[in-house]
Amino acid sequence: MSDFYSDTENENSSENENAAEYLEIPPQQLAPEILQAVIEEFITREGTDYGLQDYSLQQKVDQVKRQLELGKAVIAFDAVTESCSLFLKD
Repeated sequence: MSDFYSDTENENSSENENAAEYLEIPPQQLAPEILQAVIEEFITREGTDYGLQDYSLQQKVDQVKRQLELGKAVIAFDAVTESCSLFLKD
C-alpha cells in the first residue's frame, strides 16, 4: 500500500492535522457494502494520485482495506459536511 499512500500522504498532511475534528468510524461497524462504497468513493476522487504503477479498482480497495485492518488508516466522519474521508494514522 505504500505506493497508494506515498504520493497522497504529503498532499493530505493538512487533512491529517484536522483529523481530530472528525469522528473515527471503526470499519468493522460498517456493513460490508457500505465499507466498500466509502473506500471506492475515496479512491475514485479526482486528484488522487496513485503513483507510477496502475492498479485496478479492486486492487486499490483491497489495499485500503488492508491498511484499515492493520490500523494504519482510519475512516473519519465530518458531521458538518456529512462526509467521510480516510486518513493515515501517525
